[in-house]
This record gives sequence, structure tokens and C-alpha cells, in this order.
Amino acid sequence: MGENRARVVALVVAVVVVVVGVAGNVAAAQAAVTAADLQRVAGSLQMYVDALPQMAKIRGYGFQRGQAVPINLTIGMYQKTWKFHRDLPATPVFVYGQCPDSATFPGPTIMARHDVPLFVSPPPPQSDGSAFAWFTAGFAEKGPAWTQATYRYPNVQPPGNLWYHDHALGLTRANLLAGLLGAYVIEKPEVDTPMDLPCDDDDLHLVIADRSFNVDGSLYMNFTGVAPNIHPQWQPEYFGAVVVANGKAWPFLVVHRRRYRLRILNASNARYFNVSLSNGLPIHVVGSDASYLSAPVTVSNLLLSPAEIFDVVVDFSQSPTAEVELINSAPYPFPTGAAPGPLNGKVMKFVVQPNGPLDPPDNSTVPDHEVPYASVTALPPTTMTRYIVMYEYLTPTGQSTHLYINGLRLEDPVTETPKSGTTELWQVINLTGDNHPLHIHLGMFQAVKMQQLVNLQAFTDCMTAVNDAVKCNVDQHAVGPVVPVPDHEKTWKNVIKVPPGFVTSVILDHEDNAMIRPLKLLA
Repeated sequence: MGENRARVVALVVAVVVVVVGVAGNVAAAQAAVTAADLQRVAGSLQMYVDALPQMAKIRGYGFQRGQAVPINLTIGMYQKTWKFHRDLPATPVFVYGQCPDSATFPGPTIMARHDVPLFVSPPPPQSDGSAFAWFTAGFAEKGPAWTQATYRYPNVQPPGNLWYHDHALGLTRANLLAGLLGAYVIEKPEVDTPMDLPCDDDDLHLVIADRSFNVDGSLYMNFTGVAPNIHPQWQPEYFGAVVVANGKAWPFLVVHRRRYRLRILNASNARYFNVSLSNGLPIHVVGSDASYLSAPVTVSNLLLSPAEIFDVVVDFSQSPTAEVELINSAPYPFPTGAAPGPLNGKVMKFVVQPNGPLDPPDNSTVPDHEVPYASVTALPPTTMTRYIVMYEYLTPTGQSTHLYINGLRLEDPVTETPKSGTTELWQVINLTGDNHPLHIHLGMFQAVKMQQLVNLQAFTDCMTAVNDAVKCNVDQHAVGPVVPVPDHEKTWKNVIKVPPGFVTSVILDHEDNAMIRPLKLLA
């Protein structure tokens, strides 16, 4: 982010909680559909029979006299069918693309350029929409209700990995489930090129998520509420029986003995993925969300919350086996739920082949150093400390009814108004029964401390009564064990997650039930 933009720093305060959710989220969308039915469909699908596809890459800029310049892309939302598995009937989906034939699950990857704006327009509608929304050829004449938006993406943030998805209020979880999502990359050649990371065919996107399917191939979503007398459709979390990667159920990918760059996005509604390679190959993390790290971090496993992205390098030349599974060990709900089983414990398989005589040499590297972004200690002194408190409201029998931030709805007046160019310290306190990934639209932030609350029930009772962290003496409660921020998350991020029972927000299903608040940036 530029110097003239607000930087938000999150101080994460811990809470020890029991996660409340519907494990598997598999009550009936139709009366006849049961958890066993969904598991049978998932179990009938043979793993590793479909190749991992790569979504089309769309360049989000043009060239004039050798300089990158803005362009306008037309990207629409289309209803079509998609084959998630060789043996599963085609599935009705709602997906992005430049036309119906090219629309995919997930959508095309947009390759934008740093500091070069991108303009995106929807295609002309297939119908007039209403009697007053008409138009003539070439839009020469338009009715009084006709509007067509063009969206501007300034691309001023550092180079890195983002993603785009539909954000219809109250329907985000359903539209994401249906396929309205895709990867978005911001390139900056003067930063990217010197690192010599794997590129071209060795630079791959991996969008992983969970889905459940009915026998006819259609996507399953439980639309019967856990407390239907209060909310007829509200379900706290969605956990699918099938793991999909780039729109295929448990796919395989043929790789050669060389380095590959994998940009891994967790596009699930609620499921965390703790991924590792079955033969113990190390994972070299070079980026986290929309920022590179200051230096690579090598890990054996990688925990991704929903909406979180990690940019990693895997060196398959060091593989001791010819086949490598990408496996998942994250409980669901995370972290206190059920352990994954034979189905949701697998993501995909890599088939490692020798390099051929015509294969180019692998000149890529895992760079010794990357991008030295400003650290928290180098920022101007904080001008404001804010307390962001997440509440979950339950029925007398423990069923979730709604979730608020600071006890307020989305429609309530703005209370967070950071000023451009300042640094703020946010203490985010989670009083709910879930682990929540915290996300701020159009802003990056950095976790500096994660600490457990003590005497949690007394603090929760006080907060429920007065909704004021200072009056409830938060400093006297935030004295529990401190958990260090993982090295591979020490950068400017779009999503912050924390160890078991700690503060975060926002699982998509919860976001749709009002766990979202506006933020206004002041000049």
C-alpha cells in the first residue's frame, strides 16, 4: 500500500472456545437427501482420474510503445453445466467468463499489472430486464431504467495474489458455492523477474474447495435453517463431502523433476485445509496473500483458512517417489471438530515423471531474499486503538441465530473511520464459538500479537451486558499465553488466522448472516 494510504495493524487477542457447527452440514435440501446419501455419492467417485485443469489467463492490460496501458475487459456471469468428475453427471453452475463457452469453474485468471488500472464491464444483458430498461442497437438510445456499470480496479497494491468473487449481500455463500470466483494476480516485473521463480508452464494456480453433490450431479446446499422458527435458511457452516481442485474432484497433475510454483487459494466457505505432501517433500513459502515474504520460509505443512492464499515452490526433482498426494489434516470445524477421513483428507495427486530430452533446463530458484516491505516497527506511531468484537447469538438449545461485529448490523452507521496515511492498532476479540479468518476489503494488515484471554466467561458476560472492551477491563483478561505469529505469515496480508481458539473473522456463511461491517477511509 502506498504511503498515503491507511495501514491497519491487527492485534489479535485469543479466546478459548468450543466451535459450534453442523459437522458435514448435511441435513436435507430435499427430504430424501441424508448425510449418508452425500457420502455415498462422494465415495462412488474414483480419485485421480481427471487431470487438473488450468484456467485461462486473461491479460488485464495492453501495450502502447512498449508501455503497459489500461484496457477494458468484458466478463460475464453465466449459467451452464460443468463436469466435476468423469463419473458424475454434469453439474449446473454459475460461473465467470468472457463468453458462455469459455466460462469455467473457477473463472479465468486475471493477470493485472501494478499501477495500471483495469476496467471490467459486464456483457450486454440477454433481456431488457424491465419495460423501462430497454436499449437500441449499439446503445444509441436507452430507457430511463437502463444502467451499465464499468468497474475500475486501480491495482496500486504490491505485486501478489488476490481473488475475485461475487459479493451479493446475503448470497455470497451460495454464489461462491455455485462457482462465481477466480484468481487475480498483480504483476510487477521489476520485483517479480529478479527472483527467478518458476514461470510459464511451471507456474500453476491451485484453487481448492469442498463441495457436496446429489446423485444427479447437482450441487448440494442445505437450505433448512438450524433454527427455522427464527431464520428458515440459516446454516452456520458448509462442509462438503468432496474436495475439488480447479473444478475437478481429486484430480491428478503430471509434473517433471523440476521446481513448480503453486499459488494455492482456499475457496471453501468454512473448511480449513492443512495441506502437506505425502512423501514429506518440503514446501517453500514465498508469498502470503497479496505480498511476498521478506525471505522464503520452508514448512512441512501449510494451514489455509477460507479466502487465504499462499504462494509456494515445490521442488519435485527431490521427490523420493513417483507419486505424491497433497493431503489435508485440518479438523472441521477448525480446530476442534472431526478429523478428516479418507475422502476429505485427500486433495489431489502429483505424478512425477523424468525430464524429457526436449524439456528446457530448470533455471528457476527459491530466492534467498524477496521484498523488504515496511515492518510494523518502521511505521508511524499508532494514532488510534480500536476494539473489534465478534458476537454469536444462540438459542437456548445452543443453535446459532446471528453474528454481529461490535453488536452492530451491516446497515448500522459506520463506526470504523481510519484516516489515510495513519497507523491504527486493532484489538480483535472473538467471543463466538468459531475460528474466524479476518478480512478487510481493499486493505492489508499485519498480525503483531496473539494472546489468550483468561476468565473468558466473566469477560464474555460483561461484554454481552455493556459492549465495551475498556469498561470490561480487557487488559486484565488479555494476559494468557502468547502464540507467535508464524514466520510465513509475517507480511502484509488480506486474511489473518490464528491458532486454536483465537480471534479472527469472517467465514463466508457467517458473513451472510450479518457478520460484516462497513469501513470508511477519511482523507
